[in-house]
Amino acid sequence: MNPAAPPAGGAPAPTADLVIAGAAGRMGSRIVALARETPDVRVVGALEAAGHPALGRDAGDVAGVGRLGVPLGTDGAAVLTRDRVLVEFSVPEATLEHLRQVAAAGGRAVIGTTGFSAAQREEIAALGRRAPIMMAPNMSVAVTLAFRLLPLMAKALGDDYDVEITEIHHRFKKDAPSGTALRMAEVVAEALGRDLGKVGVYGRQGLPGERTRQEIAVMSLRSGDVVGEHTVAFGGLGERLELTHRAHTRDTFGRGALRAARWIRQQPPGLYDMADVLGLP
Repeated sequence: MNPAAPPAGGAPAPTADLVIAGAAGRMGSRIVALARETPDVRVVGALEAAGHPALGRDAGDVAGVGRLGVPLGTDGAAVLTRDRVLVEFSVPEATLEHLRQVAAAGGRAVIGTTGFSAAQREEIAALGRRAPIMMAPNMSVAVTLAFRLLPLMAKALGDDYDVEITEIHHRFKKDAPSGTALRMAEVVAEALGRDLGKVGVYGRQGLPGERTRQEIAVMSLRSGDVVGEHTVAFGGLGERLELTHRAHTRDTFGRGALRAARWIRQQPPGLYDMADVLGLP
């Protein structure tokens, strides 16, 4: 990741002009609503998938905050112009196409989409050499701090403690495990010197045998309208230490995305994460 660059001469940050992709979705509509009450940001474009029933409607009306004069459309190239900030929580294929348009136009991006393949991540890294891109599986300030605490916990407890990660989300979530759970597994694996591709376990059934000492398990639950809950449990013989984060509202992620959008407005090309936005080491 790249170090943060403060605005030159201490000048006030300009208004961030946002293009919200997936603007009629659960997360996108909340970002539209939150942007209306957030200083220094304004929604100037709104995108949705072809065939979406909300196409042509005003993004503010869809979000329940009144008319903004920004209709929902499908043409990313028309609205992702220079210096505008794409904010997207949608699906990998659409996000990647929008990022190509951002890089071509000289724009910027804040991405909360999860479920990218390894090849898609490689392309995003290449696009980050042309445009400032902040990408995080979870834009909660508390979760970002958890990513910093987990390596400390893992290194201190070591191989004597089993690592089991559980995540719960609403019934409509399309990918599993969640991007946040996968990132938690990655940072623990890195701290313990393990290859997650070799030791990751994503379900158990039948008679799988005793748990191995090296495995890191990630289990996914889908239930009702749960916004998001993640627990990393370090289990030893005689005790268990757990780190849990519970999100009670999507506004937690929306506010983080808007904070990132204001921040990315001042950055040079690069691939960033929420730790960069928060100035964490």
